[in-house]
Amino acid sequence: MIPTSAGSMITTLQHLEELDQITGLDETEVRTRREHGDGNDYRLASSRPLIDILRQNVLTVINFVLFSLAAALVSMGRWDEGLISINLIVMNIVIGLSQEIRAKRKLDRIALLTRPTVTVIREGNERPVDPAELVRGDIVSARPGDQIVVDGIVVGDGKMEVDESLITGESDLVPKAKGDLLLSGSFVATGSALYVARRVGAKSFANTIASEARVFRLEKTPLQRDVDFVIRALMLVAIFFGFLLAVSAYLSDLPLMRSVQAATVIAGLIPNGLFFMVIVAYAMGAVRISARGALVQQSNSVESLSNVNVLCMDKTGTLTANRIQYHDCCPVEIEKPALENMLGDFARSASVTNRTADALIDSLAGQARHVLDEVPFSSARQWSALTLSDDQRRGVYVLGAPETLASYLKEESRVGAIQLQAEAWTLVGLRVVMFAYSPDVVYLHDSEQKPLLPPLIPLGLVSFGDELRPEAQQTLADFAGAGVTLKVISGDNPQTVAALVRQAGLDGDLKLISGPELDALDDAQFDQAATQSSVFGRITPVQKEKLVTSLRRQGAYVAMIGDGVNDVLALKKAHLGIAMQNGSAAARGVADMVLLNDSFAALPPALLEGQRINTGMRDILRLYLARAVQLVLMILSVSVVNLGFPYIPKHISLVALLTIGIPTFALAVWARPHRDHRRLVVSVLHFALPAGMTSFLFGFLLYTFTFNSIVNEGRTIDVLHDDVKDFQTYTGINYEIYTQDQFVYEVANLFSQSVLTVYSMLIGLALLLFVEPPWPWFVGGDRFSGEKRVLTLAAIMFGLFVLVMAVPSFRSFWELLPLEPLDYALVIGAVALWIVVVRYVWRAQLFERFLHLDALIDLSE
Repeated sequence: MIPTSAGSMITTLQHLEELDQITGLDETEVRTRREHGDGNDYRLASSRPLIDILRQNVLTVINFVLFSLAAALVSMGRWDEGLISINLIVMNIVIGLSQEIRAKRKLDRIALLTRPTVTVIREGNERPVDPAELVRGDIVSARPGDQIVVDGIVVGDGKMEVDESLITGESDLVPKAKGDLLLSGSFVATGSALYVARRVGAKSFANTIASEARVFRLEKTPLQRDVDFVIRALMLVAIFFGFLLAVSAYLSDLPLMRSVQAATVIAGLIPNGLFFMVIVAYAMGAVRISARGALVQQSNSVESLSNVNVLCMDKTGTLTANRIQYHDCCPVEIEKPALENMLGDFARSASVTNRTADALIDSLAGQARHVLDEVPFSSARQWSALTLSDDQRRGVYVLGAPETLASYLKEESRVGAIQLQAEAWTLVGLRVVMFAYSPDVVYLHDSEQKPLLPPLIPLGLVSFGDELRPEAQQTLADFAGAGVTLKVISGDNPQTVAALVRQAGLDGDLKLISGPELDALDDAQFDQAATQSSVFGRITPVQKEKLVTSLRRQGAYVAMIGDGVNDVLALKKAHLGIAMQNGSAAARGVADMVLLNDSFAALPPALLEGQRINTGMRDILRLYLARAVQLVLMILSVSVVNLGFPYIPKHISLVALLTIGIPTFALAVWARPHRDHRRLVVSVLHFALPAGMTSFLFGFLLYTFTFNSIVNEGRTIDVLHDDVKDFQTYTGINYEIYTQDQFVYEVANLFSQSVLTVYSMLIGLALLLFVEPPWPWFVGGDRFSGEKRVLTLAAIMFGLFVLVMAVPSFRSFWELLPLEPLDYALVIGAVALWIVVVRYVWRAQLFERFLHLDALIDLSE
């Protein structure tokens, strides 16, 4: 619940009066209050907490199921099979934890260097401190762009307007003066004031909104949504098979050992390793990009960037370096020196300055005058004003956007004489503002403290220059070359913005539109303008948010780059918010990624890294799904024809380890950037369905042929004494008391499983070559990559498997029976024929044509 009044935070007005002589706490008081638990204990999360990393890597439902089944196998004396059945899970956990903890430590070190500070008054002096060092009773100074980090009460004579949109969702600025309540999580839009900290640490309102206002917004990327879909679908399949297994075990009195083994195989259908691979890929990407100058605050932001097709950016401080310089002025019916002197006085008299005022102070002479009332600049109003009451300088003076101030000008005012000059300045990219005044000395706020202006007389136009960031031109060219639509949004004149955009190298037909023009449009017209226009001028913060919302609603994947408080709403609304390091604390607070050193140079590498993550996960998902399709069809078909059960946990674990477990980490590292416009599920199914179904077909024929040759054709299989012992433990059949036919049937099952394991291993290694085709001949299910290292990887995995089959002790450990030359010949022949068939199926797009999905697949992209 949001507090609406100061309540118990201030007991008496007398306490506020005591704070009028503001000196702040001394160090002894600070130390005492911290010892009594009145410290802020404020921490900005730059990466996932360690407890979250451990929980999400270890404490998952499928992990619980697999570890429970492994424990059941161990309790039955099958400790080796129990441990082997979870080897891939354990390997994923270990590698995932090590990679993510390593990434966390590095990101935390970088975040420490970019950590924002607050200004506190202690012993009469201002000093910057870490927010964690605040204690209850501290006097904190708040200026435009500062985030309110603790709940407090405004003290002193300062006035400011606060944006509470992160708390209330309302974008209207709320005026704050002495005695008013401030809530942590809001930020200062205009003005400045002091406030006394009242609620700190766990009692602070900031702790309840941290997850919304900072790092971990739940904005899933298309990759994450597709991976979730695949895992949930396979989980349903596993549940279905588990139900059938339970019914079968009950009706046929299946030995408990075999039931547990079958359940372990079925549970292995769920590609739990995908969770870990996504986490590891994100962690690796964040570390790589941190070296290029970007701090990742949202774990998926690097990969999210690869999905962006519309990039919105603010002009001042983002496209430009925000080093504003006074250029010139054009007076109306007064002399130029007089106008420049007025501008110098105006800038020096303001209690809060911005870059524009600083530029006037640096270039023009003047002196501070007595101020009766003041309205600081805000992006929503697009003007600032002072009421001066000196004998030499009296009246209301206003500096703001000409289009905005035009409605306040007296009817008899004439600005036509300077209009041509204004147009000439805007066409070369200069920022143009109007300086106007009223001779009346009046207050600038109504009874509700809302700003108001009297009728004004124009004094002249003022122009300012800004410089493009040196890396902006190349960065924008890189994004445009990647097919990303660029949109520049600013509070300046649209012509000025367009001129700067052209200087940045974006020529062509730039469609311009202004904020007042947008206000006149209905929703349908607004959506059309948001899509078709590329330069937006005189835009308010609310309009920025509305533009991002409109683009998202029309299906665009939107990134927003900004640096000021006026960008916060749009940053929060975008799929991906990117802030500048030297921008406002509020902008950094809601951003998913922060550009260190305010440099665009980190974005093109981040885009490529995101594409690399996406490409690597597509390859990994292809392997997982192809295997899952084969397993599901094989289990179902073998069960239907009553030829035993095709797998045992050790066989599945060995194949998974050598064809998926180890190779997927290599694929993640070797992945190359590529923008694939197809949905991940579509492109993966194009690979996995033909691969899984055809490999099942050949595997099923091989399994049934082998099984039948032993049971019905009298083929003799030599079984050693140790194999008989293992066999009796596995099947629950005592060889000495059961019939020869029953024993032969079970031996046929075990031998067919060994043949199927060898076949599945070779199929899995061949799939590596199709996932990352080293030569054009292997192009079919995926585009050509030319990755020769996959040959070495496949050869190493093949060598390990040959070692297992060749060494009797290794083979016995994995419960594989020795094959005869004829069996190897049949397996190799089946694999060779499968390679030719699946390549043809992919290239001829037989599945797509049969299902009328031809338009979804285009490998020429």
